[in-house]
This record gives sequence, structure tokens and C-alpha cells, in this order.
Amino acid sequence: MSTLIGIRGEDANSIDALYSPAKEKAANRGAYSSRSPLLLRRARQLLGGAKLKVFLGFIALCVAVFVTSRLSSFMGWNPHYPSSVSSPSRGGYTVLINTWKRNSLLKQSVAHYASCGGTEAIHVVWSESDPPSESLKAYLKKIVFYKSQTAQKPNFKFDINEEDNLNNRFKPIEDLKTDAIFSVDDDVIVPCPILNFAFTVWQSAPFAMVGFVPRMHWLEKAEHGDTYYKYGGWWSVWSMGTYSMVLSKAAFFHRKYLDLYTHEMPSPIHDYVSRERNCEDIAMSLLVANATGAPPIWVKGKIYEIGSSGISSLKEHSEKRNKCLSDFATLYGTIPLVSTNVKFVDARQEWFW
Repeated sequence: MSTLIGIRGEDANSIDALYSPAKEKAANRGAYSSRSPLLLRRARQLLGGAKLKVFLGFIALCVAVFVTSRLSSFMGWNPHYPSSVSSPSRGGYTVLINTWKRNSLLKQSVAHYASCGGTEAIHVVWSESDPPSESLKAYLKKIVFYKSQTAQKPNFKFDINEEDNLNNRFKPIEDLKTDAIFSVDDDVIVPCPILNFAFTVWQSAPFAMVGFVPRMHWLEKAEHGDTYYKYGGWWSVWSMGTYSMVLSKAAFFHRKYLDLYTHEMPSPIHDYVSRERNCEDIAMSLLVANATGAPPIWVKGKIYEIGSSGISSLKEHSEKRNKCLSDFATLYGTIPLVSTNVKFVDARQEWFW
């Protein structure tokens, strides 16, 4: 069972730097401690079933706020950004779309995200051998202008790379006007209301990675006694009720992580991602966890994948992801991922919260 934190309307902006449970308990004892059944029984006795959900939600919120106030001492890099990190002067968010030879999907994706009210800019990561055609550029600029609902239209730009490399999707971007980056694949559509709700969650925790696609990891013991890391997809998350990553195919993070990924992350990891053509999303999750010492944040919401099945549908995909985790553990010297079972929901869209 996952812990739900519901946010109603403007209340999301009143929570200062909201995080999920602390690293120590999440990593060593799981998100629920052994005392939780006793707490649950006492709560039922004191409040009765009708008020229990409200009480537990209040307790979870208080714990999350307390944990957040203590997180700064565990940061791997200086978390004391100016107050403009989540201020209105920084605008909304920049949509960073990773694409590869799927212009029809790219057109749909750009048109959709241009229509979202929080979109300040749209950047397309282009890594094909041939640059985008002038007709494609003209079409996308025109569609951004017509689809945007705001008086000030989003800035649109191609970020053109000379080589095909998955690390390109996390290169620093010059002249960004927002701190928030929404990283998304060209075949993933997140409805605007859900996307804007996730943005309010990110504003309350701007150092966290906030996304829609949770994944998990655990340590497995082989028959001969050695241990190795396992990568768990959606069904593992669903069955075990916990996660330790949110994938960058649909996730918010601070633009600072683009610099850290490119300039501070160990170069052997860059080489690994380039060579294997896989696992750049896991590398980013490791980077953020290493920097914060805290888990990511999963926002519950319906998203749509409009393309055909990609590499994640292949049989060997799970084995490759397992290998990535074990190899990254060797390169990093550890796996800094922190597990949690907290997820955020928009209470206005839920029957029960």
C-alpha cells in the first residue's frame, strides 16, 4: 500500500519544500517502521474509522515537512539557491523533448505542450545525422504560436547535436529562463492539468526529481552466493508498493542537474551510456539521489504513449537494466537510490484521498 498525499487547489503552493520520508528509514527499514501497526491501532481507537484517513494524511504531511527542513545538511551540492528558484519571476517550465526520427510524433508532442499554460519554452534535443529541415522548423514554430493559450508565446528551439548520443538529452541549455525542466520523450503526452499539478509539486520540492513513471531496484542474491542489483518495472512497483526512481521520459527536475550530469558525473558513466545506448535515465536518477540523499516523488496521473513499442518492450531490456545498475554501482562505488512508498495525487480528481 502506498502513502497518498493529497493536494487541493492552491494549497500546493503553501507547502515549503515538501519531500517524502527520510533517507535512513526509507533505506534501512522501509517507508513504514515496525511501529506503524501500533500507531494505526491507536489511531483507530482515538479517532474512529471515519476520521482516520484525515489524521494519517495530516501525520504524513507533518513528517514530510519536518524531513524537508533537515535535508539541507545531507545535500551533496549547495542547495541554497536564491529565492527565485520557485518564484513567479522564474516563469513556468521548459519542456525538453528528446526525439529520434519520428517527426509525426514530434509534431503532436510540440503542439500539445505548447497548449499547456505553464510552458515557457520548448527545446527539442536533435541528435540525427541530418539537421532538421527548414519546413519542419517552420511548421513547429507556427504550431507553437497557434496552439499557445498565453499572450507571451513559448520560445521554441532545436538543440542540435553533432553525434547520436543519449547523453545529449541532459546537456546544459544556454539562456534558460526557467529553473524547472520537464524532460519528456517525443511519444509521451501528459495532459496539461496533470502536468501543471506536477509542476506545483516540484515547486514545493525543487531539488527532487518529480515524475510520472516510477521504477524500483533491489539487491538480489544469486545461486552461487554473489549479489547483484535488480531493476523493477511498473508491475514490481505495483506489487511491492515502493519505488526508488522516476524515469526522465516524463519528469521535472532542476536545471542545475543538467550541469551536474554533464560536468560533474563520473566520465565512465557517460562512456557507458554512450556505448550501451541505454540507461541514461537511471544515471540521472542516481545523480539526483546522490546530490539530495532523498527519494524521488511520484505524481499519480494518467499519461499517454502515442508511439509504437520501444526498447522497453524487448525481452532483453530488463536484463540490460539489471546490468546497468550493477555496473553503475561499481562505477559510483555505491547505489545512492532511496526507496519510498509516498505518491502525490490531486485530491480534486480522487474519490478518496
